[in-house]
Amino acid sequence: MTTDTTTQHQGIIPLPEKAARALVAIGAAATAISTFLAWTWTSEFPGDLTVTGYPGGLQVLALVGALLTLLFAAASYGIRGLRWLNPAGTDSPLLLLTLGLFGVVGYTVISITVELKGIVNLEPGAFVAAVAALAALVGALGLPVRRDNGDLTAPANAWETFRRAIAAAPARKPTRTLPSWVELLLIVVSFGIGLYVFTYGIDTAYAELFVGFLIVVAFGFAALTKSGLIARLTTLTTKHRNVTMAAAFTAAAAFPFTQNNDAYTSVGVNILVFATVALGLNVVVGLAGLLDLGYVAFLGVGAYTAALVSGSTSSALGIQFPFWAAALAGAGASLVFGVLIGAPTLRLRGDYLAIVTLGFGEIFRITMNNLNGTTGPDITNGPNGISNVPDLDMFGFNFGDSHDTGVNSLGRFGNYYLLMLVFTAIVVLVFRRAGESRIGRAWVAIREDETAATAMGINGFRLKLLAFALGASLAGLAGAVQAHVTYSVTPDQFEFAGTAPPNSAFLLAAVILGGMGTVSGPLIGASLLYLIPVKLQFMHDYQLLLFGLALILLMRFRPEGLVVNRRSKLEYHETDQLSVPAQLTLSDANVGTSKAGA
Repeated sequence: MTTDTTTQHQGIIPLPEKAARALVAIGAAATAISTFLAWTWTSEFPGDLTVTGYPGGLQVLALVGALLTLLFAAASYGIRGLRWLNPAGTDSPLLLLTLGLFGVVGYTVISITVELKGIVNLEPGAFVAAVAALAALVGALGLPVRRDNGDLTAPANAWETFRRAIAAAPARKPTRTLPSWVELLLIVVSFGIGLYVFTYGIDTAYAELFVGFLIVVAFGFAALTKSGLIARLTTLTTKHRNVTMAAAFTAAAAFPFTQNNDAYTSVGVNILVFATVALGLNVVVGLAGLLDLGYVAFLGVGAYTAALVSGSTSSALGIQFPFWAAALAGAGASLVFGVLIGAPTLRLRGDYLAIVTLGFGEIFRITMNNLNGTTGPDITNGPNGISNVPDLDMFGFNFGDSHDTGVNSLGRFGNYYLLMLVFTAIVVLVFRRAGESRIGRAWVAIREDETAATAMGINGFRLKLLAFALGASLAGLAGAVQAHVTYSVTPDQFEFAGTAPPNSAFLLAAVILGGMGTVSGPLIGASLLYLIPVKLQFMHDYQLLLFGLALILLMRFRPEGLVVNRRSKLEYHETDQLSVPAQLTLSDANVGTSKAGA
């Protein structure tokens, strides 16, 4: 017989539970209805919020947030057929969704007021939306905080109550076994939804819509995580790993076929280059635990090597390799530099190794500047770089031309996107195989405690050099494609902390933000760090400050990164596995110890 240790406290705002749930549902429904009303009278605000009868622009995002809130509100009532939405059985998803709904509505109302210079520019629909979203939030704040970990103490203040409401422990309900075909279908549908969300975000035409998109996605993803749906999906993807990888790359390959504007596809191919290099850095930082601050130099070595042998009119070598040979040359050159730099420096540890790698990155950039025929041999044209890198022509397929696919016209960047996706698949395969191998486990052992690993017979220096060389060669492979995508290679593309990624600071931030030691983490982190500055141009002068602030907040609230690694989660979060129960006194503990000794 088990006892129910679930306790119930009053919410942040003292409301009866039934009234709070009703207020959430009514507020979300009213917000959804308000999106079909005009929110402003003038079309000067982007998104056409002047129409009555259908939503537009930011109203669509508010409608999505309201419908999600209604669904979870219905699930919290225990309506049959919707309980699967909240397998954790807590009200945390409802609170997060109402926060996101109020955030996107409030942001829209404030943006209209500020950009059009006055609250008089708001139509009644905007006031209805603001009041309704606030009512839904108030209702969610009035929901009682449930705990199932035996904590019988009442929250000390409103902030503690709010923190507990967000971090409410899930009710551990048994997972229903599904047929295999249903599990596979869920995986495919999930990646289809992911493709649609990513396509919508990258296709946002103005900054206000992208900010609203970030608000809805951030709070929506947090709500799905707290509900337990993400955990169940993770279980399915782990069980069907090969199907998951195939579905992921199929969804990614479908992206350029959804675009009619090659400008958005150019963002996609640059994200892939950035993400692939970040995944290569993850071998060095995430698996082996080596802090490399000059990793972008290996990308530069691969890019310069491929540009020199590509047949460019500004190349000092004057030769043209087929692309496969140029790509292998770029990877090989980066591999050689990785060994040459790593051999004398990898006996250092911690900050000393970081400073040496940072110096290598700067030395590479300065050297490329000096090989201009004046201060050194004329090889790289100095700051002008190697330009006019020709488009690829493989098997009669010219990557610089547009090609009719029957669905759309696949432009130049769409062609290179698909090529880069093949290289990303290769890097993912190498990372997975290396991480799951005996060598990968040795890297993890070195990362956790090199002294203990050495005592167990692991050759730390040799394995660290292998990680350094492998990461460098993967970066060189991506650099070979980047040289053809950008038409030119210049030294300012490979700074430590330049104005645009990829650079060493952004690559390291992508690995930490996404989750060290994971496959999908650096891909997600790189996508966010590249896409946000591109869409929000006003952040250009403050992006390093904002990214630094984001990393500080991440280290405080989610140090393991966006994608959770089981080992990192256990390392960064306290557990009560070894703690003494609260009811056990010190004398009892001493008695138990003495008995055990006897």
